[in-house]
Amino acid sequence: MSSDYGLPLPENPVIVGFGGVGIDLLAIVGSFPKPDTKNRTTQLKVQGGGNTGNALTCAARLGLKPRIISKVANDVHGKTLIEELQAEGVDTSSFVVSKEGTTPFSYIIIDSETKTRTCIFTEGYPPMVPEDLSHSRLLAALNGARLAYFDVRMPEIALVIAQEAFRQNISILVDAERPREGLNDLLDLADYVVCSENFPKAWTETSTIPRALVSIMLRLPRLKFVIATLGKDGCIMLEKCEDEDGSHLKEVDVDNTMKSLTMTKDDTVVMPTCTASCVTKLIAEGIGCVCGRLYFGTSENIPRSELIDTTGAGDAFVGAVLYAICAKLSPEKMLPFASHVAAVKCRSLGARSGLPYRTHPSFAFLGI
Repeated sequence: MSSDYGLPLPENPVIVGFGGVGIDLLAIVGSFPKPDTKNRTTQLKVQGGGNTGNALTCAARLGLKPRIISKVANDVHGKTLIEELQAEGVDTSSFVVSKEGTTPFSYIIIDSETKTRTCIFTEGYPPMVPEDLSHSRLLAALNGARLAYFDVRMPEIALVIAQEAFRQNISILVDAERPREGLNDLLDLADYVVCSENFPKAWTETSTIPRALVSIMLRLPRLKFVIATLGKDGCIMLEKCEDEDGSHLKEVDVDNTMKSLTMTKDDTVVMPTCTASCVTKLIAEGIGCVCGRLYFGTSENIPRSELIDTTGAGDAFVGAVLYAICAKLSPEKMLPFASHVAAVKCRSLGARSGLPYRTHPSFAFLGI
C-alpha cells in the first residue's frame, strides 16, 4: 500500500457548523460505581468535546475546511477548547467568547467491564443569544460554504443561521439526536438528516424505523436522504430518487425490504458493508410511499480487546458523512466509510483522540 495515500480532496471543502462545544473530563473505571461508594480511575483524560466540535474536528482531519460558530467563556477550558480546534485546522474566528462565566463541560465515566459510557453535562454560562452574532459576522462565516451542519443546540440562533444558509443555497445537514425545542423548524430547511436509533419512531410515532424513515421523508419534502444510526447494529438510510416518476416501479413494503437487506449480513466480515434495494416505491401502510432506495450498512466488527470508548462515535459518523457529501461519495461508499471512521475512533479514549486523518491507510481498502 502506498504510504502517500490520502482521501480525495473535495472541490469545495468549506463547511460551517453551529452548536455544542465543551470540555470532556473522561474517566475510565473498572466498573460503574454503585451509589454512595468510592471508585478509582484507571485512566483520566481532558479534551475538547461537544457534538459540533467533535464532528467538525473529524471533518477537518478528513480534509475539509470547517468553520465553527459557538460560544465559550474566557476561562481555562474555553481557551483550551479553542486552541485544540485551531490546531486541528478548524476556523474559530466566528466564536463568541464571553469575558466572564463558564465554558460547557461534561463528566464522562467509561465502564471497562460493560464497554459503556455515561455522560453528565453542565451547560455553559452566559448562554449564547442572537445579539452575540452580528449579521456581517454570520455572512462571513457562511461565505463560500458547501454545507452547513446543526446539532440543534441553541435553537433560536440555529434557525437564524439556517435561514441565511437556505437563502444562500447552502445545503443543510441536521443531526437529530432526540426531539428538542426548535428541531422541527430546522428540519423543514434540511437537505440531509442523520439521527439516532430512537429518534425516528419517537418523532413520527410509528412502529418501526423503516416506516418512520418513510414518514420523515414525506413530512420533509426537501430531504435528499435520512440516515438512522443503530450503534453496533449498523445504520439504515432512505434516499429519495428525484428523477423517477415512479409510474413503472413496483410497490414494496418497506419493512419487508429492510428484512431482505439485513438477511445478507455476514457476521464473519470484519469491515463495514452496504447493501441496497432497487429504486422502487417503498410503502409504509397507513403512512404513504416514497420513490427511492433503502440501504443497510453494517458496523465494523471491533474485537472486544480493541474497543476502548464509544464516546463521540456518532459525531465521528456525522463528520464522515459531511466529508462524503462534499466529496460526492455514493451511499454504497459513504455508509461503510462513516462506520469505519466511527470504529477507528472507538479504539481510543475520548471523542477526538482516535479520529483518523485523511492519510489513514485503511481508507484505501474502502475503495474511496
